[in-house]
Amino acid sequence: MEKQSRAELKEKLFNLLNKQALKRGKFVLSSGKESNYYLDGRLITLSPEGAYLVASIILDMIKDKAPDAVGGPTLGADPIAGALAALSYINKQPVKTFIVRKEAKEHGTQQQIEGPALESGNRVILVDDVATSGKAILEAKQALDKIGVIVDKVIVIVDRKQGACENLAKAGLKLESIFTITDFGF
Repeated sequence: MEKQSRAELKEKLFNLLNKQALKRGKFVLSSGKESNYYLDGRLITLSPEGAYLVASIILDMIKDKAPDAVGGPTLGADPIAGALAALSYINKQPVKTFIVRKEAKEHGTQQQIEGPALESGNRVILVDDVATSGKAILEAKQALDKIGVIVDKVIVIVDRKQGACENLAKAGLKLESIFTITDFGF
């Protein structure tokens, strides 16, 4: 496959999001707020083309960062982490990935953080599909804080521009997004 620039990858991802994941209408968000649109990131991150595009763009965004691992809150980060792990291995620059459950499971190993073991002092990047208030990302950071893992920054596919950037900044996190909702005309 011919290597494409980040701009070319972003254009393809934008078109995919706009055609397949962005729904217009009346929706109630997990925050309880109403919205005139809904962005279902998993329609993209669970598709072959979307998974490839998202992983390619994020790997390009972090190529100079050398994190110990990349992961984020379940459910939004799950397909992103899987795609990042596979594509980074194919590219011969493997990146460990992980997911953070809302709470530790009550059976088995009773872990809240799943994936290759993270250790105190590890530096990670958190990823998610969509950021609204940043609540799920902040909860993932709190779980990582408990084991001494340092979150360097957060990358999301789309920032809804509804407080996530500010809320994450209060927790010392920098939010980078591939797109903001204003890119889609909202």
